[in-house]
Amino acid sequence: MKVAIVHYWLVGMRGGERVLEELCTLYPQAVIITHVVDRAAISDRLRRHEIRETAIARMPGARKHYQKYLPFMPRALEMVDMSEFDLVISSESGPAKGIICRPDAVHVCYCHSPMRYIWDHFHIYRAGAGRLTRAAMPLIAHKLRIWDVTTAMRVDHFVANSRFIAQRILSYYRRDAEVIAPPVAVEQFHLAPPEEVGSHYLMAGELVHYKRPDLAIEAFNRNGLPLRVIGGGERLEALRKIAGPNITFLGKVPFEQLKREFARCKALIFPGEEDFGIVPVEVMAAGRPVIAYGRGGALDSVLPGVTGELFAEQSVDSLIAAIARFEAGLAQDIDPPALRRHAEGFSAVLFRARMQAAIDGAIAAKRECGKIRQVV
Repeated sequence: MKVAIVHYWLVGMRGGERVLEELCTLYPQAVIITHVVDRAAISDRLRRHEIRETAIARMPGARKHYQKYLPFMPRALEMVDMSEFDLVISSESGPAKGIICRPDAVHVCYCHSPMRYIWDHFHIYRAGAGRLTRAAMPLIAHKLRIWDVTTAMRVDHFVANSRFIAQRILSYYRRDAEVIAPPVAVEQFHLAPPEEVGSHYLMAGELVHYKRPDLAIEAFNRNGLPLRVIGGGERLEALRKIAGPNITFLGKVPFEQLKREFARCKALIFPGEEDFGIVPVEVMAAGRPVIAYGRGGALDSVLPGVTGELFAEQSVDSLIAAIARFEAGLAQDIDPPALRRHAEGFSAVLFRARMQAAIDGAIAAKRECGKIRQVV
């Protein structure tokens, strides 16, 4: 088979690009198709593949300002000649699944999320946009939504990275999706000796509004428990100003220090709503539990009373109550090896096996459909 993997853009190495790396491991001869690529910002594993860009890459300043060309990406995708490919895997979070394949080709879409900026996060993105962008967004988003729903019919089989994203796919596209969690590098994390585990809590990640770090700061201001905060972002300075003396900001830290912090905290605080949430699984791979907001992808990894606690509302009171439940319950009987075993269920090896099975199933279903049509 000739295989193509379509990824929205390649300008860094985040969760979506880690999924892409594992897909490339499954299909080492695959051609990568993307709107723009910054080769200096991607891994050697990806650079080893043939990478083709769409017409977006020829736009002025596209590698830095690619998101400004979002309205042109649907047409750029549809102009790509895909006639040589038997299997197409789209990695969808920005425009990727709208590629036009041969009728007999198989198209499997691994969906990190339907485009947030035109669906449920539209008003959040618009509120933070500049005046001209804010004025243009309603018309652009309306047209993109029509295209996005229409192109969902070009996909033979959807795979979602969490039950939360499967629900979004059903709501917006009216399509069912198989759920396969993204790969987590659990082998890179290790348990700490019990005597090295501290009494402090930890929050890690970009300090941006939608991740709701303010909830954790306010909660720990009120309960007085020690909290360490890892990460930078637009809210960092504002959060520093309101934080009490029991809260320590570490900023961005090297990966080796990050691993030590994960293994030595009492528990991770995860107050945002994420599509999946890789950090909670990494912390569990280091043997520590997680206190998370009970919506989004955290529901697929955090088991109340077993691997952590969930709080039902994105409010300070709800988070404080969850911490109190944790202190009175699971905190007394944490089993780090059990947490580690739970995290190993999200390994890259299992991701590849599950994706291979899903792709093989989609190919078999397409062939069977072709046989039925021939008989008819």
